[in-house]
Amino acid sequence: MTTATRDLAGLMARVAEFAPGLRVETGPGATGPYAYDASNYRVPPRAVAFPRTADDVVGVLRACREAGAPVTARGGGTSMAGNAVGPGVVLDFSRYMNRILHIDVQARTARVEAGVVLDALRSATALHGLDFGPDPSSHSRCTLGGMIGNDACGNRSVRDGRTSGHVVALEIVTADGVRAVADHAGLHALDPGDAGLVARLEADLKRLIEDNLAPIRTELGRIPRQVSGYQLQHLLPENGFHLARALVGSEGTCAVVTAATVRLVATAQASTLLTLGYDDVVAAAEDVPEILRCAPSAVEGMDEAIVATMRARRGPDSVTGLPEGRAWLYVELEGDDQAEVNARAADLLEALKAQGRLTGGRVVESPAERRSLWRVREDGAGLAARLVDGGESWPGWEDAAVAPEDLAGYLRGFRKLLASHELTGVLYGHFGAGCVHVRIDFDMATDTGREVMRRFLAEAAALVVEHGGTLSGEHGDGRARSELLEVMYSHRMIAAFAAFKQVFDPDGLLNPGVIVDPARFDADLALRELPLVDTTFGFPHDEDGFAGAVRRCVGVGRCRSDAGGVMCPSYRASGEENDSTRGRARMLQEMIRGETVTDGWRSTEVRDALDLCLSCKACSSDCPVGVDMATYKAEFLHQHYKGRLRPRSHYSLGWLPKTSALAGYAARPVNALLRGPLGKLLARLGGVTTQRRIPAFASRRALRRTLRAAQPAGPARAILFVDSFTRAFRPKVAGAASRVLADAGVPCTPQDGLCCGLTWVSTGQLDTARKVMVRTVTALDDGDDRPIIVAEPSCAAALKRDVPELLGTEAARRVADRVHTFTGALTDLADQDWTPPPLPDDVVLQTHCHEYATFKGRRPADLLRRLGVRTVDEAEGCCGLAGNFGFEAEHYDTSIAVAGLALTPRLDRLDGRPVVADGFSCATQIDHLAGGQDIRALHLAELLDPAADQPGETT
Repeated sequence: MTTATRDLAGLMARVAEFAPGLRVETGPGATGPYAYDASNYRVPPRAVAFPRTADDVVGVLRACREAGAPVTARGGGTSMAGNAVGPGVVLDFSRYMNRILHIDVQARTARVEAGVVLDALRSATALHGLDFGPDPSSHSRCTLGGMIGNDACGNRSVRDGRTSGHVVALEIVTADGVRAVADHAGLHALDPGDAGLVARLEADLKRLIEDNLAPIRTELGRIPRQVSGYQLQHLLPENGFHLARALVGSEGTCAVVTAATVRLVATAQASTLLTLGYDDVVAAAEDVPEILRCAPSAVEGMDEAIVATMRARRGPDSVTGLPEGRAWLYVELEGDDQAEVNARAADLLEALKAQGRLTGGRVVESPAERRSLWRVREDGAGLAARLVDGGESWPGWEDAAVAPEDLAGYLRGFRKLLASHELTGVLYGHFGAGCVHVRIDFDMATDTGREVMRRFLAEAAALVVEHGGTLSGEHGDGRARSELLEVMYSHRMIAAFAAFKQVFDPDGLLNPGVIVDPARFDADLALRELPLVDTTFGFPHDEDGFAGAVRRCVGVGRCRSDAGGVMCPSYRASGEENDSTRGRARMLQEMIRGETVTDGWRSTEVRDALDLCLSCKACSSDCPVGVDMATYKAEFLHQHYKGRLRPRSHYSLGWLPKTSALAGYAARPVNALLRGPLGKLLARLGGVTTQRRIPAFASRRALRRTLRAAQPAGPARAILFVDSFTRAFRPKVAGAASRVLADAGVPCTPQDGLCCGLTWVSTGQLDTARKVMVRTVTALDDGDDRPIIVAEPSCAAALKRDVPELLGTEAARRVADRVHTFTGALTDLADQDWTPPPLPDDVVLQTHCHEYATFKGRRPADLLRRLGVRTVDEAEGCCGLAGNFGFEAEHYDTSIAVAGLALTPRLDRLDGRPVVADGFSCATQIDHLAGGQDIRALHLAELLDPAADQPGETT
């Protein structure tokens, strides 16, 4: 047993003694993702603890104090400065300590645990017409504890300021395990037995303030966004010794916050949004003082690189409503009366036009356009990390702030500084508060690049101080900027910061290396030169292949959101970091590094992290940096099982296109066999759950009859690709699709006998997948350039994306360029004057995840509305079956849990409405969830079939 192992065993024994029953993880498969946050740093922890109560936190801190082990508190892990990683025990508050304890509507306050996600609080308070003012772009996954740690602000900080201004009281645990409450009157022990200790601590703090009145008054609190260092000005006599606010922004270095009472604000009754275009960000900044005269609630800026990346990743329609320009400001105005707000907006627009800097400007009336525009701004950090040209950029100097009136001058100097070091920065941020976020193309993988970064950051710190600004405006100093505090503050102020921490944490165990006694900002960098990894997929969009692909994850954590988009269904079902897209990407990064995960492709820890990935591909669209975990999982499974026995379901489900083709020749006896006791035995032998009914195979006769009827009477404008699922289980869909397309002016020739290879891809049998794909591409790339229409969305997505990325040939790319989903064909190819049969007013829709992710701007919901359906109740999320996933015995429970997030609730309130689901998996899951009720999911082709007497009555 090594010394490190003995030390860890001793620490875990102490934790078990002081916090019995506490969940603590120590293996690399559990701790690997916690070595990272959204910063440039990697600091592997020794253990990760998941407290449920404040007493659990007390136990951990007492155990760590005895063992001399550091402690780092963590919420959503979205810190860009490296303040949520540490070398000892990481406390993850987001997993269990995430309760809203009380909302006092009259007092306009809420008491919450540290792990409450901001959006959860906002949803709860919105029922009472209240809101929590600060709103970082990470609002869907950041926690109140993290916001308190950083003194976070957000998009509307012009109106609402920083988190510190909204904190009433903090419930804390000190480094020696004492529970206390900090508020406007000081510190109060929760246990009467600790009153003496708490009184001495408070007395020490008061002496510290008395000894440093002059530097505190002259150096702190100078500009709205001065977050760097400790906020000791709140302890000045004239400010009433508000210890709670002084602890906000201390980044977990002085105490661990377990709960907080926060002030709420009234929700605005009226609002409008202006989008303003400029030639560059400096011109935009010049107009900020004029805009602030109109008392806006938000003034946000960004440059063209972010917009271009958003359009490239999610389609040209993902960003609408921006005027001409190369940089933009969003200006939000709020009030009690919509007419008054609109008048203010019109006056402001005229005033700005008179200034002469605008290239364009407009008031955004459409709520949908507003949501789209705010999505671009909120995804700025991720979009800027991996740009449309493939370039990478990094934080490190992403949070400087100056007074708003000094912003333009600072930006001029900053752009010159970037150019002098031959660096490029992507700029965005809270221009109305003078806070600029920028990601820079640092080369942190080489010694030369790190030296350039060190020189640049030192000069950038001097520049922002020269403009009267601050190193950090809301992200905190963390590991990224703490070393630079001496550039901003006097030696006396630095000494006062050290003394403040000493009072609370004399042993230096709370988040060491941050603010006081800082680590070098170029220590513990995650990025380094790594060997290229030989893979079967080509990863053509990533310069370093697989290593570059998994490096896309920079930790912004959108995959940890509970709502909005589809990503990440397994995280939404389990709540575990390791089941998020980010957690899996971090494990793959650890595998490539080869330090904590040492067995490469054979790693069982990585295999287990990927196990609950549904391969839904939603991350490839929803993730701001375009992580494609489905492809990474396919590659890993291919390498992991190379030359080894695979899970049984890889054979029974992965080879389904072959076995189903055989079953079609004897469909009736095969179906009878599978419905009986022998069917359950075969399912168990094949690793398939017995809690589902195996879908019935269609006969070859039914297929031939359908295909004969589908032959066009005249020339065909397109090819109808009859995929393996349609061929094996629902040939009627091919017939309905053929009739609808012919009726819409797109007669098709059916193409049978080919396969996209999807089932082999999803089970990681890539050699077989390649062979299948080569045969398919050879047959389709025969000089015919007609569109290829695929009724099954998952097979369309495989032909569109997996085939060219796995084969890497021009022929594969030519075929991919011709592929349309059924929805896409009706959107792009149908006659302009086509009128479908009468449709119901209201439908429930389950969009296939692969269609959602791969075919941007061609959504079934949009088509249904355009064709006359008034209400489309879309189950936004994965159905949970996800091809082979939900049929695998070990994944059944997760499959049902995922369905319960969006699909099941809609089926429970169906009330006779038709259900549309083009994906075979989705339709099968709906049939299973219906449990014998008279509910059958229709393919869109069946709903639109002109041969049906009623929608869905396909002949």
